Amino acid sequence: MNSEPPPQQSTRVSTQKSLTLEPNDTRHLATLCGQLDSHLRQIEQRLGIHISYRGNQFLLNGPAVNVSMGERLFVHLYAEVCQGVGLSPESLHLHLQQSGLEHLADAGQEVPVEAIQIIRTKRASIKPRGKNQQGYVHSIKHSDINFGIGPAGTGKTFLAVACGVEALLEEQVRRIVLVRPAVEAGEKLGFLPGDLSQKIDPYLRPLYDALYEMLGFETVGKYIERNIIEVAPLAFMRGRTLNNAFIILDEAQNTTREQMKMFLTRIGFGSTTVITGDTTQIDLPRGTQSGLTHVGNILEGVEGIGFTYFSNKDVVRHPLVQRIVEAYDTAEKNATVLDKSQ
Repeated sequence: MNSEPPPQQSTRVSTQKSLTLEPNDTRHLATLCGQLDSHLRQIEQRLGIHISYRGNQFLLNGPAVNVSMGERLFVHLYAEVCQGVGLSPESLHLHLQQSGLEHLADAGQEVPVEAIQIIRTKRASIKPRGKNQQGYVHSIKHSDINFGIGPAGTGKTFLAVACGVEALLEEQVRRIVLVRPAVEAGEKLGFLPGDLSQKIDPYLRPLYDALYEMLGFETVGKYIERNIIEVAPLAFMRGRTLNNAFIILDEAQNTTREQMKMFLTRIGFGSTTVITGDTTQIDLPRGTQSGLTHVGNILEGVEGIGFTYFSNKDVVRHPLVQRIVEAYDTAEKNATVLDKSQ
C-alpha cells in the first residue's frame, strides 16, 4: 500500500476560525458591522476572507494567515467600539493600513507597539500607519537627510511636516524651512499677483494645510511673521547655508539634476532635511531628467542618508485613491511593454 507524505502546510491553505466577541452588545455589534454589513464587506475585500455571523458569534473563512489577521483586527476594532470610538469606512481603511497587512503576512506577527513612534504636535498626536510609514518616521528621526518617494496619498509630506513641528516644539531646531519647485502641473497659470510670498503660496498650500492642522492658524501666522517658519521657492536657495533647521523639499520630482545637487549642498550643522516626491508625476519639460530619480542612483547606501519607498498599498486617503494609482501603474507598464515590442 503506497502512502504519500502529507502535504506541506501553507499559509494559503483555507481554514476557518470561530470568534466570540464580548460583551454581547447589539448596538456595539451594529457599529462594528456597519450599515448593511458594509464594514464586513470592506474587511472581506481587503483580507480576501469570507465573514459570516449570528449575534456576537463570527465565523471567518479563508487563507490561514489572513484569517489570523482578521481575528486580531476584529478583537481590536470591537474593543475600540466598546470604548465609544466610532467606526467609519474611512477609519476602517486606516486601521487596515495600520495593521501592516503585507508585513503580517510575511512575518506572521504584528509590529510591536513599542516600535511605533508617536509624533507629538501642539494640537494632535500622530501615529504612523503601516510598516513603511513607521520606517519613514524612524529614518527622519535618526538620519540628517531623508528621501520619501512614492505615490500620492501615502503620507510623505504630512509626516515630514509633523516631524518638523515636533522638532521645533522640542527645540531641536530653530526653524522650519519649506521649499518647493515652482513648476506648474501641466497648466499655464500665467502672471500671479502679489509679493513673493503670495506668488509662491499656491505651490506650498499642501504644506500650509498640514501646519494649520498641527499648530493652528494663529500660531502658524505668528511663526511666519517671526521667520520661525520660512517658505521659499527652490530657486531662491542658491548661496544659502541652513543651520539648525528642519528643511522640507516637497514635490522633488520636479527638480532638475542641477537643482537637486544645489539644494543638498545647502544643508548646514544641526539640520534635518526631508525630500519628498512622486516619480510618476513629473511635470518637467520633456527630455529633462528629474533630480529625484537621478539622486537615488548616486546617494542610496551613503551613511547618514535614508531612503523610504512607498507603494500603492501605503495609500491612506480614500480607498479609491489606491485603486486609481494601481490602475495608472498597470496602464503605464502595459504601454511600456507595447513600446518595446514595436
